[in-house]
Amino acid sequence: MKNLKLKSARAAKDMSQQALAEAVGVSRQTINAIEKGDYNPTIRLCIDICRALDKTLDELFWQDG
Repeated sequence: MKNLKLKSARAAKDMSQQALAEAVGVSRQTINAIEKGDYNPTIRLCIDICRALDKTLDELFWQDG
């Protein structure tokens, strides 16, 4: 399932996939795969992404319904 919340939060902070990737220590391709729903990140990576975007785990990774 695509993670549109992550993409939206990243865009709201005016961060490119590359900038977010550098902030959390992964490749741009990893961020792209998470946003496309092709990769299920570890909880550690989820937490790092949330910190970089000033969001909670629920705000970015909880799937409603």
